[in-house]
Amino acid sequence: MTRDDVLSVFRDAGAILEGHFILTSGLRSPIFLQKARVFMYPDKTEILCKALAEKIQASDLGPLDFVVSPALGGLIPGYETARHLDVPAMWVEREDGEFRLRRFEMPEGARVIIVEDIVTTGLSSRETVTSLKALGAEVLAVACLIDRSGGEADAGVPVIALADYKVPAYEPDNLPPELAALPAVKPGSRGLA
Repeated sequence: MTRDDVLSVFRDAGAILEGHFILTSGLRSPIFLQKARVFMYPDKTEILCKALAEKIQASDLGPLDFVVSPALGGLIPGYETARHLDVPAMWVEREDGEFRLRRFEMPEGARVIIVEDIVTTGLSSRETVTSLKALGAEVLAVACLIDRSGGEADAGVPVIALADYKVPAYEPDNLPPELAALPAVKPGSRGLA
């Protein structure tokens, strides 16, 4: 599946939004990838996650025990990718501000791949890597549907992206005038009351 194929699925679902968006990282962007609009369609989600599973398998990471995703955004692609990899899916969730594997047990030495929806700065991925390594897991890589950093995000482990889609992101105090002129909205999930 090519980058254009992946973006076509997002476009078909109405998931590429234009405006002034506050990203989960706090950065601002004129483009927001509203992956929930893709995930509401099981057929579109299956196409993307099957392709991601195939890319993970082609990466020759060796045997895999679990897929782990950060809640909330990674739950659906993590589950669907795990289905195609024929391994169990788990997720971490925030507890006292840190990711924890609250509902599952992780055996020492388990070989894990983290599946994300969108990677921008790599922060959620790094936090997930840290939480799993603290449990004794071997984190092989982070896999995502779209890497909006264009390969610049630091996840703490290798990143396998189904598609790179470099989208501009700005510090809130350093916006281009055309972006600053638009009202900012926060369509993501983190930090919502």
